[in-house]
Amino acid sequence: MSNSHVRTLDYAVVDVFAERSLEGNALAIFPDGRSLSASEMQRIAREMNLSETTFILPADPATELGQGVEVRIFTTEEELPFAGHPTLGTASWLFWHHPRLRGASELRLKLRAGAIPVHFHTPAHGELGVVATMRQNDPTFGAIHDPAAIAYALGLAPADLHPSLPVQTVSTGVPFCIVPLRSVEVANRLAVPQTLARQYLAGDAAQFFFCIAPVDPPEEARWHARMQFYNAEDPATGSASGCAIAYLVRHGAVPSGHEIVIRQGVEIHRPSRITAKARLQDGAITDVYVSGRTIPVASGRLFLP
Repeated sequence: MSNSHVRTLDYAVVDVFAERSLEGNALAIFPDGRSLSASEMQRIAREMNLSETTFILPADPATELGQGVEVRIFTTEEELPFAGHPTLGTASWLFWHHPRLRGASELRLKLRAGAIPVHFHTPAHGELGVVATMRQNDPTFGAIHDPAAIAYALGLAPADLHPSLPVQTVSTGVPFCIVPLRSVEVANRLAVPQTLARQYLAGDAAQFFFCIAPVDPPEEARWHARMQFYNAEDPATGSASGCAIAYLVRHGAVPSGHEIVIRQGVEIHRPSRITAKARLQDGAITDVYVSGRTIPVASGRLFLP
């Protein structure tokens, strides 16, 4: 590109919550978004057409060390204050490339929802990518929903929902309506009618439905998850997984402090492995941790006028 008025923006693509390349949830990362307006970031996110795209806003060393590295997160439709796989994926890119924080055991991202710390596990020899753990904000628990209304909004029958666990809105930065299903078989045939789903969520704090089902008999993964939104499906949803583990511990479905594996993305051929745990202390849920592996898969340049 010879035009002097064209801006060149480097970007990278990583797979998050992936055990192998071309699995998990792909994320586009722009290492320097300081020249971009919010409108341009949104348009670029639509161009990348992934679940999310992140933009790093570098600052002076004192600011980054004291407040965290500033990052903005966009879906193809909107900016999010927090999201799980963009947090882990962007932090992993910084672990590999940041001029001062490269190789750090922990760093913080400064997101719209606040500072999120991310801890890195030392990779074994020959191990793909890096495994990182984020501590999400302590959860807030919202409305308990009517099962019949939820089943209708999801295109299911009331009997498809879990017989003893309630449907509840939970947030660790982004609110999700956590919907426990009766079985993995129900999850496999899930086809959310988006018009009905959006109509229902318009009256709730939750932005999205996150459907989970117990794996029976239990395998390495104890829970199976799906999230269908924007007429598409998310291969892995780290923010919702934090809400889900907080919900499961609160309702006694998972013991306090016990780490579980959540699988997601299987139905769309992007298998994802998410580990999560939370603690019940003095009647409150705290210490919400979500972990996963990030693998670099591509890099490139974007040209803008």
